Amino acid sequence: MSCADRRNARCGDRCALTMIEQALSFECAGDVLIGIVSIPERTRDIGVLVIVGGPQYRVGSHRQFVLLARRLARQGFATMRFDYRGMGDSSGTPRPFDQVSDDIDAAIAAFRRACPAVAAVVLWGLCDAASAALIYVDARRSAPVAGMVLANPWVRSGVTIAKAQIRHYYAARIFERTFWAKLVRGEVGMRRALRGFVSAAQNATRASDRGAPRSFQERMASGLSAFHGQVLIVSSGRDLTAREFDDYSRADPAWRALLARKTIDRCDIEDSDHTFSSDASRDRVETATMEWLERRVAGAV
Repeated sequence: MSCADRRNARCGDRCALTMIEQALSFECAGDVLIGIVSIPERTRDIGVLVIVGGPQYRVGSHRQFVLLARRLARQGFATMRFDYRGMGDSSGTPRPFDQVSDDIDAAIAAFRRACPAVAAVVLWGLCDAASAALIYVDARRSAPVAGMVLANPWVRSGVTIAKAQIRHYYAARIFERTFWAKLVRGEVGMRRALRGFVSAAQNATRASDRGAPRSFQERMASGLSAFHGQVLIVSSGRDLTAREFDDYSRADPAWRALLARKTIDRCDIEDSDHTFSSDASRDRVETATMEWLERRVAGAV
């Protein structure tokens, strides 16, 4: 399809380039998927594929994926964002995040057709899209993936959320003066609060809730273990999902060993919420992505 938009770089980024945006339609298992590629005037050999997490489409919360793609393109990194089957403008039936490897495969192929200079891609995912990226590289060991940016990866289960609630929610509330003031004024239901705490404690003490032979968390670990490219983990300071991932990975010896590898970097954004919704936190994650691409990935293909 023809270019949908042409823009000049307006930000103050060093060496910012002119870019164009091109809408794409491509097939996946008989369905038609829609994507948008932000293409620099001089495309580098690394491109970034934004995988969209959760029940949303390629724009992202508060347009975060639009802004990320355009900023990366202004630095020479062609960037594509797309809708899974059944989401946004794509046809087909919606499916869970651990069953979108075919969609990612089709998107990578369409991306490289649109940008022939792109030799390999970096997968960029937030929340369960980060989990989907790891599951993808587990399923497609020979895919042309040079790196991954994993923002607040999703590992949630009944056990992980219960442990995170006890450690990061209930423990913190005990020391909040506002909580006790509300309790005295009758603004907090004691019975309801106790029921919530007891339920979380019971769930947290379960030995395991992994009933399937290979849980999605195990597939994530398998993908990370088999992946030899560079990885950047971005963690929000004010996000329960990020705390769940930290607690889960620290408690598992296999995950601890994987995250200690020299190919894995980490960026903590202390004042950020789950989707980096403030201008400051969005700028931090965009800048961290660009600096990591330059330092760790560019020129390595």
